[in-house]
Amino acid sequence: MRIDIVTLFPEMCENVMAESIIGRARKKGAIQVCCHQIRDYAYDKHQRVDDCPFGGGKGMLLMAEPIALCLDDLTEQLGEKPHIVYMSPQGQTLTQQKVKELARCDSLTLLCGHYEGIDERIIEAYVDEELSIGDYVLTGGELPALVVADAVSRMIDGVLSDTVCFEEESHFNGLLEYPHYTRPACWRGRGVPKVLLEGNHGAVERWRREQSLLRTFRKRPELLEHAGLSARERADLDRLAGSSEMEN
Repeated sequence: MRIDIVTLFPEMCENVMAESIIGRARKKGAIQVCCHQIRDYAYDKHQRVDDCPFGGGKGMLLMAEPIALCLDDLTEQLGEKPHIVYMSPQGQTLTQQKVKELARCDSLTLLCGHYEGIDERIIEAYVDEELSIGDYVLTGGELPALVVADAVSRMIDGVLSDTVCFEEESHFNGLLEYPHYTRPACWRGRGVPKVLLEGNHGAVERWRREQSLLRTFRKRPELLEHAGLSARERADLDRLAGSSEMEN
């Protein structure tokens, strides 16, 4: 898969995507990430890419033409139009399900706005969808784009060591992930659940599923509505929730 980030700050994006798991995956060719400087497509000697909005108001707006030229050039390089996502606080909120959908794209382009945003005509002419990482406003689209790029990248074959690395994580199957422990077995008077130390893999799997159900019930109960639980799992959850309330 190829991810392109169209931005005023390609160095910032490149620095993040060159590190850790994603950086190693790029080096071995599991995923390709390319960052593009919008200013390279400006048409004056000062590389100006912003202007005042029509109708007045505070702040500056990214002009349509430099962005359009960049996206046109990218489409020509790829041989086809990529799926273009504009990072915007007005967009659909990012979820793990959306990440799964984006991971199926052959080519994904993330467009980063700045200042007061971008000329609306770019959204009309080029953008396939708008995405937000939460109901708040940042100074630019770079951090949201990096969140999307990271989340999507780790779903691609060869980026993580095994698919189980993400299949058991929070939100992948609609539930929150079970708790984890490592050595020492006793830390400052706090022990590790006994079942994890006994070597019974079947018991461990059952414990993890129960903990996942219970953790979701305690922290994000609204997720259970769409988790597709079986009748047995719902019965287990009722039992676990009842026991939890008695303990409290």
